Amino acid sequence: GALVMLVMARNYHYMINCTPEAGGAYAFARESFGYDHGFLSAWFLALTYLAILWANATSLPLFSQYFAQYIGTPFRFGRLYELFGYEVYLGEALLSIAALALITALVMRGRRAISWLLIGMAAFFTVGITVCFAAGMLGQKTPMEPAFIPDESALRQILTIACISPWAFIGFENISHSAEEFAFSREKTFRIMAAALLTGTALYIAITLLSVSAYPPEYDSWLAYIRDLGSLRGQGIKALPAFYAAGHYMGQTGITVLMISLLCLVVTSLIGNTWALSRLFFALGRDEILPRRFAAVNRQGNPGQATLLVLALSVLIPFLGRTAIGWIVDVTTLGATFIYGIVSAATWKTASFRGDRAERATGAIGFIAMCGVGAYLLIPNLFTSGTMETESFFLFVIWAVLGFILFRSILKRDKARRFGRSIIVWIALLSLILFVSLVWMSQSTMQATARAMDHVHDHYAAEGFQLADDPFLTEEMAEIRGTNARSIAVVIVMFGLSLSVLLNNYSLMSKRAQESEAELGLVRRIAGTDPLTGVKSKHAYVTQETELNARIESGELKQFAVAVCDVNGLKHINDTLGHAAGDEYICSASRLICEQFQHSPVFRYGGDEFVALLMDRDYENRQALLAEMNVRIEENLRGDGVVISVGISDFIPGQDRALHPVFERADALMYQRKQQLKAMGARIR
Repeated sequence: GALVMLVMARNYHYMINCTPEAGGAYAFARESFGYDHGFLSAWFLALTYLAILWANATSLPLFSQYFAQYIGTPFRFGRLYELFGYEVYLGEALLSIAALALITALVMRGRRAISWLLIGMAAFFTVGITVCFAAGMLGQKTPMEPAFIPDESALRQILTIACISPWAFIGFENISHSAEEFAFSREKTFRIMAAALLTGTALYIAITLLSVSAYPPEYDSWLAYIRDLGSLRGQGIKALPAFYAAGHYMGQTGITVLMISLLCLVVTSLIGNTWALSRLFFALGRDEILPRRFAAVNRQGNPGQATLLVLALSVLIPFLGRTAIGWIVDVTTLGATFIYGIVSAATWKTASFRGDRAERATGAIGFIAMCGVGAYLLIPNLFTSGTMETESFFLFVIWAVLGFILFRSILKRDKARRFGRSIIVWIALLSLILFVSLVWMSQSTMQATARAMDHVHDHYAAEGFQLADDPFLTEEMAEIRGTNARSIAVVIVMFGLSLSVLLNNYSLMSKRAQESEAELGLVRRIAGTDPLTGVKSKHAYVTQETELNARIESGELKQFAVAVCDVNGLKHINDTLGHAAGDEYICSASRLICEQFQHSPVFRYGGDEFVALLMDRDYENRQALLAEMNVRIEENLRGDGVVISVGISDFIPGQDRALHPVFERADALMYQRKQQLKAMGARIR
């Protein structure tokens, strides 16, 4: 699992250097595939980070439960209700909320204090776990066996652990959300993430080996101990194998060291996930997916409003109880797999475009690995007997449907038309919802069947019959599982074929639509272009006038000017030198106008009349451009160059209700200039 995550770290490192923006996977997906993919990434990224944030915040009350004999239970007061078998207390909920509020205040205030706090706590839990592990290995006397659960495939057990690596390591990439704020070279990001992954792997191995090195004397093996762990709830550290082992070897000191280490781990996770979420929401606010106010930064340079949003989304969660939160956290395995998969795909696409072969390979490896993990998680009873809780599948579907609803509101506000361009991504999401719903239904059916079998056992046990080891019922249950797995496999194949045909048909239709759009665009370009001069035609001017009138009416357009240009002496040239010479004269006039107003659209309005719409830079310099134009024309008047009369009029907000009044004033000024040039020409001759 750690090796796969090192590949992911390489992909993140590459994308951080290619797209050094806040938002991490959201920014990578947006830049590589567009805003639709970006939104999906952000939606599942938010779920993943929020779930881990909530899990860590609500773990704090568990300290008072598991370590009651050491610290008491000061927060277990104000019993509210029981939810999914878990008792919710007001005091414990307030403790979680207070922790979230404190972390929010720290993240909003400053970076230096948080940096030193994170370093200190990370150092403590690393050293603390290492010390307890060393004590366990030096004092260990019982053999650490068996290596695998008996009578089950060793490879399957290894794959089960490897496939939870997205959940186990989620958070190592939090650094990607602060890419805009680095005070060090971005080239160092891979080394930082690799160090985090390798350290985390070593600590996972250490805590696992510590846990299996000792067990209570009433059990004949560690396997018997772990199988009975559920019945030990409420008996303190005996229900926590790692803490029991630490106490076994080091006494109270070992329990205290490991307890403080765990607390440091929880606090660092709270800070890291709050920090990452605030930067993600900041990026979404900047791109106007969330309201723009969430892109505001406070005096310390931190996105304060975005950080408060994290707190606002979290304050009610402690009242759900740990059981429901456990289901939510279960979804993070799937969410993290999705995020890592899309980051790998973005790496592959970006590296292919840039010609970076190594990153193209790591992107492909990461994407294939995440597809495999996703299949392992989403297809229960086919690869393994249940990978996620049934409720977790249902929660995933609910979150995806909420994403559809939010996306609709984004589409309504999307004036720039950045969203809704990739229909395939939404077909894929809908397919995922339908598929996960199918898995949820299948799991629910299997659970109902198992409950029915238990009821049969209980019924006959009450009648004096013992069916616990009845091979017939065992075989029937196995047959039900097999039938269920085969049914899912058939549905998956049928669904996959249908989806592939649907996407292929869409691809053909999209290609035809693009061809038709290209043909229509060619027709529009021909209609909008003057065939003689190559500038825009009168048809294009009429279209532009309609658009400008709409902008004037809405109050969006505040300033522009119209330049009306008329070619002098065209009739004389046509009559004396022919129409070919007249056409060349018109082309020369067009080139002169375009050179003078090079930042503005120029239209051939009539046979010898041109119009330029002056905006931006040309509007700011309109008087200087007009003066320069007049100097050139007067020089041409003394020689053989083209002579053009020009009149410019400004749009007057509040007075002009449309473009035409501005055009009429410019046209009148042009005629005045035309008379001046005729008089000047007569004097010169």
